[in-house]
Amino acid sequence: MKQEWTDFLVRQGARHDGLDFGKPAEELAHAQSATILTPLLDLALIRVSGEEAKLFLHNLLTNDIKRLRFDAAQRNGLCNPKGRLLATFLVWYENADLMIAVSADLHAAILKKLSMYVLRTKVKLTDASDERVLVGLSGTQVEAVLGGLGNIPAGTMTVSSIEHGHVIRLDDLRFLLALDISAAPKIWQRLAVAAHPAGLSAWHWREITSGIPQVTAATSEEFIPQMVNFDLIGGVSFHKGCYPGQEIVARTQYLGKLKRRMYRAHLETASTSFGDQLYAPETGEQSCGRIVNIAPSPQGGNELLAVIQSTCADAGEVHLGNPVGPSLVLLPLPYALPNEEAKV
Repeated sequence: MKQEWTDFLVRQGARHDGLDFGKPAEELAHAQSATILTPLLDLALIRVSGEEAKLFLHNLLTNDIKRLRFDAAQRNGLCNPKGRLLATFLVWYENADLMIAVSADLHAAILKKLSMYVLRTKVKLTDASDERVLVGLSGTQVEAVLGGLGNIPAGTMTVSSIEHGHVIRLDDLRFLLALDISAAPKIWQRLAVAAHPAGLSAWHWREITSGIPQVTAATSEEFIPQMVNFDLIGGVSFHKGCYPGQEIVARTQYLGKLKRRMYRAHLETASTSFGDQLYAPETGEQSCGRIVNIAPSPQGGNELLAVIQSTCADAGEVHLGNPVGPSLVLLPLPYALPNEEAKV
């Protein structure tokens, strides 16, 4: 079934990797000023079922699964014992089961990692990517585009059921649809009447402007949650109790000064990718940060999210690849970074 979905998208004009539908510049323009429809082929799904599913995830992930409502979605992460994020997730309920959306290049590793914790708990983990597909909708007319599908969630990070799936409202302009794979082509064609099909590059640009990171294989185990601003976007709870790496995450929050944060930036060069190293005069040949996510910008060049040593970001001189490489131009995030000096 998964191959049938991919074949359908190719017939609609998508490249096999889903990065675009053959007109990347036009798709970026639509992402900025219209409504786009994107197959989220960079994400894969894990279903967590069983009577102890909620407790199982609560004891492993960075956020408070016990407080997750049946009509809500939650950002989350899985850390190693050193508090570094193995992966970032979006989590929501599908009836009594919990669904996890994770970067596709980490899907197999995370499914295996979670399986190691099951032991005798009453939990079943399954690859849900052959039964559900994820589609993104973004733009100023997105509610009108979705209107014919049924009840549309009204609040940020809320979920509603529709025929053949669920709709998650990520923010005012962005929605994620989790659809039955057999029904997805018909729903796609229905939505494509009013929305412009666009590839992952356009969707990723919207994610970046929203300041939402996605840990991939290139950056797995590189960052503690606060470095990618997870504490600012609702991805970590400091009151839920223990989980792998929790002691280090909590110590950083309450006792330490966080030296690195995630920033948004523009970069003229196109020859870069997730995980590339950044440098500054202050640190010389030692890296001062790494790119988390990057996508083409409608204004040309690339926009990116990068974890950068805060003193280097404050100095305003950060370079790609080496201390005299292409310069980053910092851009505002849609939320404020805290004053870490206040903790000292």
